[in-house]
Amino acid sequence: MKKVVKFGGSSLASAEQFRKVGKIILAEDSRRYVVPSAPGKRYTGDTKVTDMLYQCYYAAANGEDFDGQIKQIKARYNEIIGGLNLKLSLDKEFETIAENFKNKAGSDYAASRGEYLNGILMAAFIGYPFVDSAEVIRFNKDGEFDAETTDRLLKEKLKDMPKAVIPGFYGAYEDGKIKTFSRGGSDVTGSIVARAVEADLYENWTDVSGFLVTDPRLIEDPVTIDVITYKELRELSYMGATVLHEDAIFPVRKAGIPINIKNTNRPGDKGTMIVASTCHKPDYTITGIAGKKGFVAINIEKDMMNSEIGFGRKVLEEFEKQGISFEHIPSGIDTMSIVVHQDEFEEKEQQVLAGIQRAVNPDYLEVEGDMALVAVVGRAMKSNRGTAGRIFSALAHANVNVKMIDQGSSEWNIIIGVRNEDFEKAIKAIYDIFVTTQL
Repeated sequence: MKKVVKFGGSSLASAEQFRKVGKIILAEDSRRYVVPSAPGKRYTGDTKVTDMLYQCYYAAANGEDFDGQIKQIKARYNEIIGGLNLKLSLDKEFETIAENFKNKAGSDYAASRGEYLNGILMAAFIGYPFVDSAEVIRFNKDGEFDAETTDRLLKEKLKDMPKAVIPGFYGAYEDGKIKTFSRGGSDVTGSIVARAVEADLYENWTDVSGFLVTDPRLIEDPVTIDVITYKELRELSYMGATVLHEDAIFPVRKAGIPINIKNTNRPGDKGTMIVASTCHKPDYTITGIAGKKGFVAINIEKDMMNSEIGFGRKVLEEFEKQGISFEHIPSGIDTMSIVVHQDEFEEKEQQVLAGIQRAVNPDYLEVEGDMALVAVVGRAMKSNRGTAGRIFSALAHANVNVKMIDQGSSEWNIIIGVRNEDFEKAIKAIYDIFVTTQL
């Protein structure tokens, strides 16, 4: 058994948390490759080390005195080192960082130093070799991740290293200049390493005991999902679920490696398994509920629309001309709605509407803003009759007016459009009908 384990910032925020992580790693010899994040918040109101590094770098880049800020960051690491009783000094690393800040090495370089330093610290604590991600994670000249070169470099570097610590979040261009991933960086690094070493399992350790059915900020103590497929996770992640960024899914999905979301503070909890496919029967008809606010629907009506060849293409070309991508296109025989992000649409609204008017001469053209989209996702929805009926019955009972309905061809998800002000009410109503009533 070979595992890659990634730990988030909250899992590595203090010496106490480091001890928990060290115990988890060393409890199983199969946990061979460790991907750490930078130290996160130790308590409410605290500042993440990455944010401290950004602030320090901008001060340096503006020619301001940043010595005090560097000392504060160094103190965070020394606090962890002292708490772990390690004989480790990061003085030389901080001297190099200060020099590179003076020379304006870039904000990506600054942000990456949190993971870099935590990687050195983690390697010293658990006795694993340290591998600088800048040596093995490659970006091309356009700043895009180079998957194949990275896979080759990682395989070559790790072939004679049965264990290692590889920091998350960053890599480098061919010339060595540091480049960070845009979002979910450490999750992505863990996935990349798992693919390269052909891991049996990628464990992603965070501060929750798995993937929750819905947002805990909207529903108090929502239940945890035992098993979820990559397909379901991608649908939910795209619509706002944030435990694991969708970009982190693809390297392991391609390699057929399952992911286990685990809780550093409750390692005994089984967490959530993310898999390619499964015969595991879910506890509920739905797997998860997620959503976002801030959409607008452009509603078009025209008699005999369905017989007008190229109608849809002509409409979508007007959005393309303005650089606006669409989210959903629910349609009928003589009607068509284009759902887009409102903040992208507003500043180009009149150009798009005028373009549609010229292109297809609609009988009716209306814009409906301030809309939220709610995604109800579940592999069991396909085999359970009346799922859509239960959703709409629950929403009607909660006095939520449905503005749009869009169901994917796979029958694994239903997208519902509601007013922004009804967003939270809609999610609660759906959760209650499918989960609370079955508890």
